[in-house]
Amino acid sequence: MSNSISKVPVAVNEPVNSYAPGTPQREALISQYKAMYNQEPIDVPMYIGSEKVTTNDKRRMAPPHDHKKTLGHFNYGTADHVHQAIDAAMAARSEWANLPWEHRAAIFLRAADLLAGPYRNKMNAATMLAQSKNVFQAEIDAACELIDFLRFNVQYMSEIYREQPGNQPGIWNRLEYRPLEGFIFAVTPFNFTAIAANLCAAPAMMGNVVVWKPAESQMYSAQVIMELFQAAGLPDGVINMITVDGPVAGDVIFKHKDLAGLHFTGSTGVFRHLWKEIGNNIEKYRSYPRIVGETGGKDFVVAHPSAAPAEVATAISRGAFEFQGQKCSAASRAYIPQSLWAETKKILVEQVNSFKMGSTEDPSNFVNAVIDERAFDKIAGYIDYIKEQNDAEIICGGNYDKSVGYFIEPTVVVTTNPKFRTMCEEIFGPVVTLYVYPDAEFEATLDLVDQTSEYALTGSIISKDRYAINLAMKKLENAAGNFYINDKPTGAVVGQQPFGGARGSGTNDKAGAAMNLMRWVSARTIKETFIPPTDYRYPFLG
Repeated sequence: MSNSISKVPVAVNEPVNSYAPGTPQREALISQYKAMYNQEPIDVPMYIGSEKVTTNDKRRMAPPHDHKKTLGHFNYGTADHVHQAIDAAMAARSEWANLPWEHRAAIFLRAADLLAGPYRNKMNAATMLAQSKNVFQAEIDAACELIDFLRFNVQYMSEIYREQPGNQPGIWNRLEYRPLEGFIFAVTPFNFTAIAANLCAAPAMMGNVVVWKPAESQMYSAQVIMELFQAAGLPDGVINMITVDGPVAGDVIFKHKDLAGLHFTGSTGVFRHLWKEIGNNIEKYRSYPRIVGETGGKDFVVAHPSAAPAEVATAISRGAFEFQGQKCSAASRAYIPQSLWAETKKILVEQVNSFKMGSTEDPSNFVNAVIDERAFDKIAGYIDYIKEQNDAEIICGGNYDKSVGYFIEPTVVVTTNPKFRTMCEEIFGPVVTLYVYPDAEFEATLDLVDQTSEYALTGSIISKDRYAINLAMKKLENAAGNFYINDKPTGAVVGQQPFGGARGSGTNDKAGAAMNLMRWVSARTIKETFIPPTDYRYPFLG
């Protein structure tokens, strides 16, 4: 029986460990990394209902920075496993949806505390090993952002439930926020462990059941996510993790009458395809599925002539090359005024050339490997293309080697063509392209920024001139869902900068905000009249 209105703990952002040399946190994390690297290869099952499902189809997992090392294998499934996952989710739905919300909150708050404590090093080390994130990138993602998602979403959930309509004498109005009628399909990317967990946890927190398909290159840390949720007391069947070929999963899920929603982060092309699949099957569903997606980006840094060159250079070097540029928000194009170019170039080249690159086991490495051979080949192809063009020049980087790991040097390109291919297309790797514009053409350059890309995820303006900042905000209001002033265009923090973009970048439903959770409920209005009328006649009838 629920006979109280509970206040949830006030959410605060999880403190970020620095992992500076000599700190005990650094030593403990590297020790965990080495232990997991040297352990016997693991076998990652699918999690379907109460079962840990294995198959004869084993897929190898290896560190991107050390691809000859076998970390273990994950089990690949078939259409039968997709059906089983849906059945398990639907079997769990009634009891989970009817569980008082405080109990759902408690599970995810416990998960946050477990991750902040005993699971922190394991989650970070798994992300370092399998996704080639350095200690700091793993910390801000796999630990802190995920902890923040769990805690802040509980707070947002309670705020949603408290939002109620007004009343009149003799009438009590209420809003009931029901879970969606069916199951949610969560499709998650390799690059952020926190996103992978949040895309299935956020709908589940609101009372929904989930079939989750993680990226195959993120399976090592996906297992730790499932272990964390189970340790926190998440009931069987609420989140079911499957590893199945995308078209095989889609052929089952997008034709199923109980599909209630899609929670997606990945490529724009895949998202558009899935949306079409849902549209083509719209008459099959009990209700119109909710479609929430965050996709690509061609994110920008615009420098005004009033900017400080060191600030511009640092916004580019951090924004473009942290986690090898494998962020939807990574700076991949920049616009520099002619008057600042010489000094900005000098500082930027010095910074990029000072980067150390190598294994995540060495915390002094700023740059690590890209995720897999497919990504390596794609990025290397862009670099080869640049080298053949007359209107672009590589001023640092430009080399790559996959003999040991998938290593690509951070590459800075300067072009005289503002519509050069790498100014327009998403690369998703450590390549940034710069265009130097005449100082007097700042406003025209803003128009150029707005018109060059189909995406609208993140962007930044670097300026000391408040009028210029205001102009950029107006001109670029639809060019970025997350807009940064005097900062790099990456690093959104839950509870501070809700994240998402529009245009080709997604539905802008803002992960890390109450508006995202609202997508996973269906409101029911309830009107109760205390003394009902007993005669049909209104006063106007006399």
